[in-house]
Amino acid sequence: MRIELALDIEPRLRTALHRAGSREIGGMLFAEQLAPARFRIIDFSLDPHSGSRTNFRRDPALHHAALTAFFDKTGRDFSRFNYLGEWHSHPSFPAQPSREDIDTMTDLVENGRSEITFALLLIVRLRFWMWMDYSMTAFAQGYPPHRARLANRII
Repeated sequence: MRIELALDIEPRLRTALHRAGSREIGGMLFAEQLAPARFRIIDFSLDPHSGSRTNFRRDPALHHAALTAFFDKTGRDFSRFNYLGEWHSHPSFPAQPSREDIDTMTDLVENGRSEITFALLLIVRLRFWMWMDYSMTAFAQGYPPHRARLANRII
């Protein structure tokens, strides 16, 4: 799988992380499918209020509205534009998924209650107010989680 970032994503993430300070923030990742197994993250939702210093749980109502707005903006062309996964920050911890993060994402793709069969989890951390560490983990139905990388992009 190849994952790219639209040019405005990194600066927008960095701004959100600066504003949040030591609080965890996050949301959903929205992407355009460019080819089979090739995606460009073109937008993300942001819940700036639901996080604490050690935890983030997105507000379902807020993110349902963001998902609906994304689909409206992209003409509901679900075969080209869709939900790609989740993101959140770890301002006080390494940019690695916690056990709870892994369990939550595994449940998302394995539980059978949704149509989501794969998703990404992007964890970001701002260091020294300018360098952004990240990890990306791919979750797919029937497979163990595995690390993924952004193509040709260092954030």
